[in-house]
Amino acid sequence: MALKVFDLQCDTGHVFEGWFASRADYDSQVERGLLGCPVCDSKTISRRVSAPRLNVSGATRQPSSRNQPDTDGSDAATMQAELIRHVRAVLRATENVGPRFAHEARRIHEGDAPERPIRGTASADEREALAEDGIAVMSVPAIFDDERLQ
Repeated sequence: MALKVFDLQCDTGHVFEGWFASRADYDSQVERGLLGCPVCDSKTISRRVSAPRLNVSGATRQPSSRNQPDTDGSDAATMQAELIRHVRAVLRATENVGPRFAHEARRIHEGDAPERPIRGTASADEREALAEDGIAVMSVPAIFDDERLQ
């Protein structure tokens, strides 16, 4: 399946990448408010001007001359595979505390729970409150918590 890869930007200037089945899929997700910035969770997202790129699963590499640059996307495929390997390792090494993330992160920070790597969900307000209390958290796109990646 070929995926369209778009460069996106939120209204606060964070730049990130989105993968969609089609342009219509992107438009539909924007209209339904499903897209959010992975850094600040802003729902005001726009496409940046970029060269179109497809992520084609199962593509085969064609032989090329040694003097030609690699334009078949194999470097991108290699980086994508490496990213997925790292994501799987992180998922295996963390405890999913789900919607209790903010509460559990605070308990760990205050010494009321054993220190360990956790992951879960938290609202923008919860993340902001944790940051104000000096508790470092990092937002990642929900796709990285997909059980198929584990």
